Amino acid sequence: MKIAVRYYTKTGNTRRLAEAVAAAVGVEALPLSAPLAEPVDVLFLGNSYYAFSIDPEVRDFVRKLDRSKVGKIVNFGSAAMLNSTYKKVKTEADKVGIPMDEREFHCKGEFKGIHKGKPDAADLAAAAAFARAIVG
Repeated sequence: MKIAVRYYTKTGNTRRLAEAVAAAVGVEALPLSAPLAEPVDVLFLGNSYYAFSIDPEVRDFVRKLDRSKVGKIVNFGSAAMLNSTYKKVKTEADKVGIPMDEREFHCKGEFKGIHKGKPDAADLAAAAAFARAIVG
């Protein structure tokens, strides 16, 4: 099974989650600016809410994905105030015909002192366990 991990972060929280996910499945976590070099069965996509939506970079990344090169997207991320970005990412994935796994990982993230220290070690361990469960 070919796996890739890509993420977008402004605060570093999602990068930390991406690194935990990637380590758990034996690949490198790379920012969205790193294109997929080869087809993948599973693309773990890390992101968060910014101004009540996914960042335009996340939207554009998903829109540019080649359906023939991505088996499915698995969403993960963190946020201080809002919950999952799943529906927003799925809307974009649907436009290009890439299926989304119904499972996702989401936890609180620190932002301007709210949820200080999050994601913490327990969140990172949970993200790693989630990734391992996805890939079997």
